[in-house]
Amino acid sequence: MGTLFRIKLYAAGEAEAQNGFRAAFDRVAQLDAKLSDYNPESELSRLSQTAVDRPVVVSDDVFTVLSTAQSLARDTDGAFDITLGPVIRLWRVARKADRLPDPESLRRAGQLCGYQKLTLDANRHTVRMDRKGMQLDAGGIAKGFAADEALAVLSKAGITRALVAASGDLAFSEPPPRKKGWTIGVDSLDDAHAPFTKIIVLANGAVSTSGDTEQYLNAAGKRYSHIIDPKTYLGLTNRISTTVVAPKGIIADALATAVCVLGERRGLAYMDRQPNASALIVSKASTVPVVVQSSQFHRLFGP
Repeated sequence: MGTLFRIKLYAAGEAEAQNGFRAAFDRVAQLDAKLSDYNPESELSRLSQTAVDRPVVVSDDVFTVLSTAQSLARDTDGAFDITLGPVIRLWRVARKADRLPDPESLRRAGQLCGYQKLTLDANRHTVRMDRKGMQLDAGGIAKGFAADEALAVLSKAGITRALVAASGDLAFSEPPPRKKGWTIGVDSLDDAHAPFTKIIVLANGAVSTSGDTEQYLNAAGKRYSHIIDPKTYLGLTNRISTTVVAPKGIIADALATAVCVLGERRGLAYMDRQPNASALIVSKASTVPVVVQSSQFHRLFGP
């Protein structure tokens, strides 16, 4: 999925720990083979050829990710959109080449995007794409799902104290021995190595952070994030980082991206309506970062 996974766990002994690690990483590898858009042979990637104008039956894992993505797309008015693959690929090339994507290529790629062009059938477990050339990109949701699944495997093995980290996505079960929870630092907007914006302590949940601290393009006097606005097909130019706390990684991962796209005002209003999730948003319109919290975040973790 284009990143590294790390697991920390507490087990009764070394043999139990090694068996747990092996099972959890095997599950992550299994999901990578299904969901990675970097792998042209993954189940997700093959849908670009097999599911055009006809329904194709997919695995439970792929259907879970796609159905969750579509539900969040509708709920956020398209701020989260798993169909942005053609546009995201252009921006990946642009960042490597250190130049903006060709506007005409971006326009054509955008015509292939739109979550309304993806149809799911829950009864038949099928997926259908409306247009040839569509490409799905699960980069904003698959890592959180994989972290959830790794925890589930560990739980079945009797390991109930664990943390799975996939870049900015964390999922965790019971806290370490003699601790109230896992200590999580929220990154600064300015620098990945700067002091944390906030420290929170959590158990049995997930935290995901999205922003442009590490992945961005400086071009034409602007800083373009790797997070794409589905309405403009451009990388975000407003400096923003969002940390979402939710019961599951699949939700926290996707919402962190969606809130960045919505922006501080709309994103905060959206998160204030979520009974089971909360957010901390750091934005920077001038030289001083502004930190705001959803009502649920403020209630759980204080000012």
